[in-house]
Amino acid sequence: MPFSIEAGGAISIVLLFLVHLGLCAAYIQGGLVKLTDFPGAVVEMAHFRLNPPVLFAVLVIALELGASVMVLTGFLRWLGALALAGFTLLSTLIALRFWEQPAGEARHADANAFFEHLGLIGGFLLVVWVDLARNPSLDL
Repeated sequence: MPFSIEAGGAISIVLLFLVHLGLCAAYIQGGLVKLTDFPGAVVEMAHFRLNPPVLFAVLVIALELGASVMVLTGFLRWLGALALAGFTLLSTLIALRFWEQPAGEARHADANAFFEHLGLIGGFLLVVWVDLARNPSLDL
């Protein structure tokens, strides 16, 4: 007996929500942590030489939470997913520059995280592709 999930059925809707929630989980958590510890968020932005750090902290919080809501609710899902993919690429290139580190445990951990982030980017690009394919009226 072949396995199938009815498109638009309850199981399909729940599974898609869980997939989107899984992709957005780190951004929801990160945005909420920064929001509840705004001084810490400012220190983090300054650590990565993002100036002015207060502005970058506000923008990152808004992007992480706002784009996650877009992905989860389906409101311009493709745009929210594209924003999170771009944000992930930029933040990965800023924060996980493992190739500049000496060999050792820290370099290995950052290299691993770098490639995990590339996987997240791929997941978000798949969401973009599927959302645009399902809604051909969004012809870009």
